[in-house]
Amino acid sequence: MDFKKFKAATVQTSPVFLNVEKTVEKAITFIKEASQNGAQLIAFPEVFVAGYPYWNWIMTPVQGSKWYEKLYKCSVKTDDEAMQPLFQAAKEHNIHIVIGINERGDSYGEIYNTNLIIDNNGILIGKHRKLVPTWAEKLTWTSGDGSSLKVYNTEIGPIGTLACGENTNTLARFTLLSQGELIHIANYISLPVAPPDYNMAEAIKIRAAAHSFEGKLFTIVSCSTVSKEIMDALKEDVPNVEELLTRKNSAFSGFIGPNGAVIGEPLIDDEGMVYADIDLEKCIQPKQMHDILGHYNRFDIFDLRVNIAPTRKITFIDNHEEFNKK
Repeated sequence: MDFKKFKAATVQTSPVFLNVEKTVEKAITFIKEASQNGAQLIAFPEVFVAGYPYWNWIMTPVQGSKWYEKLYKCSVKTDDEAMQPLFQAAKEHNIHIVIGINERGDSYGEIYNTNLIIDNNGILIGKHRKLVPTWAEKLTWTSGDGSSLKVYNTEIGPIGTLACGENTNTLARFTLLSQGELIHIANYISLPVAPPDYNMAEAIKIRAAAHSFEGKLFTIVSCSTVSKEIMDALKEDVPNVEELLTRKNSAFSGFIGPNGAVIGEPLIDDEGMVYADIDLEKCIQPKQMHDILGHYNRFDIFDLRVNIAPTRKITFIDNHEEFNKK
């Protein structure tokens, strides 16, 4: 077997708020820098293209409705012209990219929180739609389905991804582990409006460490930040926006190894990009102690079934006999 060794990069920054073209340009700047520094994989935050619906947390649903319309208008499909430079950058710089987008659905009330997995040939090899929007996010995003709970084999190893709070979903994580995941991308947004006693950065690290320790793999975390531009955009509707969206320990980006420990120095709140050397061979030895996919489980006792069929909104039947069947 061939266990790859490579350098990975992860980004902690804010998008250019609700501007797809400029956010893609910003992403490509990081991609170029990461490639020049030898990285073969780069991770970007949740819904990086092109912004997170913070209004859901600091406005009433009625106030936030106009912002939903703005977000829908700048949501994207993967074949949109504005997205093509991102795929070209992956190929040009020979780098794998995992990045979050607001994916436009076919109905005007349909936006998905989606992570794209792009290989180093510039090919979109997969996308994962967040299964359950978290708390106030339900005002914006539609739930994904099991068809996107997949692990993708690449030149650097098998990659899986989950967005933000669904990294707390034990069954979703186990579904990825069961498919041979060795590189997990967990991307987040900074959430300063969490309860006063909730340390968001520490919570992100705990989730990542749990997945790495349980699955004996590498987790790469990428988290966004809240820029002054974002706060200025929302200030007219929420005059005390700085008070609500400025708080320490709201963002964590970095790397967790198969032993559950942080690799190197993570980014806490600060913007930037950090790197780590990944050696997938280090995923082997810890399995001798706890292999929850093999000897350290009882599949004669536990039986997890996962519906990976895409959701169907409608079924057309072209004969009365079939339609009348119960």
